[in-house]
This record gives sequence, structure tokens and C-alpha cells, in this order.
Amino acid sequence: MAMRKITDGLISLKLDAEGELRYIQTVQEVIALLKEGADGKIVLVNDAGTTFLAPVLSKLAGVVCMSGALGSHLAIVTREFEIPALLGTKIEDPLSLDGKQVTIKHNEGTSGSLFVSE
Repeated sequence: MAMRKITDGLISLKLDAEGELRYIQTVQEVIALLKEGADGKIVLVNDAGTTFLAPVLSKLAGVVCMSGALGSHLAIVTREFEIPALLGTKIEDPLSLDGKQVTIKHNEGTSGSLFVSE
């Protein structure tokens, strides 16, 4: 299966992750993901702290955030949970990725990339 690179960002851990991507914008969507099962999912958020993702965070395979940096609370907590977080990403159409199979790959240093399977 071919993979297309979507974006780059800062990565919280030198770990890769793959899974179904879910674009989460509201607390209600977090609760819905918790009910359906968040195991192995990768969430994409605009700007979220750990309080927003707390109900599902420990079950996730990865997090992609369109804001943040390596010193952010989200980066620190995901490192503690050993979940790679790709931060400070630029994604033009996040809704188009919802439900797609994606991979977070770490690169050299503190950078990483997000790929979508096609």
C-alpha cells in the first residue's frame, strides 16, 4: 500500500505509530471515541491539552496536534505515556483525513512526519 506524506512537525518521542486517524474537535467527540473504543487510534486535534484528551489518552497509538511544541503539556504527558505526538503541524484539510489509516514516523532529531495510506 502506498503512503503519501501529509505534513511534518516536532515529535515528542522517537517512536512510530500507525492506526486509524480521528479528527477530534469537541469534548462530545472525545466521549464518542471513548464509547466506540479509542484503542490504537491516532487523534488529530487543532489545539488540545491533556485535559481535553484525558478520557482516551492512555488508549491512543498517537496524537497529531496542529499547535504546540516539545515543552507543551501535551508533549510532556504523551512522553510519559510513551505515545508519540506530532506537534506544530500544518494540515490544510483535516476533515479529509478522518477515518483514514495513517502513520506517524520519527525522523532525525526532534522532527517527525505524518503519512496517509492510499
